[in-house]
Amino acid sequence: MQNVELLMPAGNLEKLEYAVRYGADAVYLGVVDFSLRAMRKGSLITMENLKQAVDLAHSLGAKAYVTINIFAFNNDIKQLEACLDRFKDAKPDAFIVSDYGILNLIKRNISDVDLHISTQTNTLNYESVKFWKDLGASRVILARELPIADIAEIRRQVPDIELECFVHGAQCVSFSGRCLLSDYFSKGERKANHGNCSQPCRWSYKLVEETRPGEFLEINQDDRGSHILSPKDLCLVNQLPQLIDAGVDSFKVEGRTKSLYYVSAVAKTYRQAIDEVLKNPSADMEKYFTELQKVGNRGYTTGFALGDNNGESYSYDISKGLAGADFLCEFQTRRQDNIQSAADGNYYFVKIKNKMLLGDVVEIITPDEQFTAAVEGIKNENGEELPLGNTNDDIYIKFSQSPKDPKYALVRTIGVKNVH
Repeated sequence: MQNVELLMPAGNLEKLEYAVRYGADAVYLGVVDFSLRAMRKGSLITMENLKQAVDLAHSLGAKAYVTINIFAFNNDIKQLEACLDRFKDAKPDAFIVSDYGILNLIKRNISDVDLHISTQTNTLNYESVKFWKDLGASRVILARELPIADIAEIRRQVPDIELECFVHGAQCVSFSGRCLLSDYFSKGERKANHGNCSQPCRWSYKLVEETRPGEFLEINQDDRGSHILSPKDLCLVNQLPQLIDAGVDSFKVEGRTKSLYYVSAVAKTYRQAIDEVLKNPSADMEKYFTELQKVGNRGYTTGFALGDNNGESYSYDISKGLAGADFLCEFQTRRQDNIQSAADGNYYFVKIKNKMLLGDVVEIITPDEQFTAAVEGIKNENGEELPLGNTNDDIYIKFSQSPKDPKYALVRTIGVKNVH
């Protein structure tokens, strides 16, 4: 059976663990200042816990790739030189790089770790792949702008290198992410290619006619809005059979800043889809596409994969991703404080994410299960019965059916809404 990797984002240690538990073979992670998707708040992966993150992935049987894919200035190179020992000590399975200077530094100082060439290099042809291979790369992450037919041609021309491609997640309005809009609009304070993009492509725009200052005109004269720069999200689950046939080694999901629910649900869906395709190449992928509508998205597109990218690949009416299902609660069985306060063994300690009512019928997902159940009881830590659980409450809930292993269980609403 062909070995195909599912590569998921790891924005923090918890998301890393859930990504692997829900089906990822490998995770990619970055630290502030060296990554194009480094979060600036909340629980982060930093130079201090980088080794802990890599060790966690390895303990779960997954690989960990560290992204150092900024476009580096002299100060960045000096800062990286000061951190090389920590990167080396972390012992990742590969470094993801795009800058020639960073590539040289890694090759000279950490030569025993694989090099993966970032999608930021805009690699579109087999000669470019050969170039990176000759420089010592073990893998090239292809540009999102490639049709599947071109990927297959690259594989034929360069059979002895790993190829990785994005299959799911947000896309940039610019060519493989090489955008300066954020730099311009923030006067250099939010540099897109240093991991701090303000996403101006998601903003709504109006026109101003020069002789009529202050009079704002809609760009689109219909009800679709004016998010003229905002691409829909990529979703290639239906194209997995063609991509596997084309020779892709690793399928990558974008989203280091996405939620724990997003990472878990997407990993579960692609894990099942990939496994089914490997057993049956003619399998129908539509049920997996429906599952992916339950997570936040701006509408889905196949982008350039089929060679027909056009204006329909843009989300003119919304800028923020809307989920087809609401994330309701997270089981907290890993927390030991107050765990004995449950009224009886049929109640589970949960963290409410969106309001839940007594009697609600919900969907519970775990790494190994997916089923519907009714909310039969809600109690606080004092054992008092409640009619509902409010957002951010830590409470106890009894379900009509319990997961076999609740340790990583998540709860969401049933069905799909907000289809774009």
